[in-house]
Amino acid sequence: MKFTEEHEWLRVEGDLVVVGITEHASTQLGDVVFVELPEIGTMVSTGDEVAVIESVKAASDIAAPLDGEIVEVNEAIVDEPGKVNQDPLGEAWFFKMKIDDLSELDQFMDEDAYAELIG
Repeated sequence: MKFTEEHEWLRVEGDLVVVGITEHASTQLGDVVFVELPEIGTMVSTGDEVAVIESVKAASDIAAPLDGEIVEVNEAIVDEPGKVNQDPLGEAWFFKMKIDDLSELDQFMDEDAYAELIG
């Protein structure tokens, strides 16, 4: 797993990258009450706002960590936003992306570096 400074996690599954938010982010947000996900087939660039997450405390945008195409979204978290708080690193993934070069993931933090960031 890799991590971004924006508190997203990235996991490779075959030729896809699965994107979600970290446990730290879900804790900081508080109880998640709404999730809006991107359309399948959307081409995104690094930094594009692709999803919205709202909690009782705040609303946040989820940015595309890489250039690529959204190929799958997790409708389960739209139907049950609380899953984001219950299992942020597992069942509560947000979307899957197809990217051109998986080696682009090398630029992100590993678990130890992320733990140091949130210290």
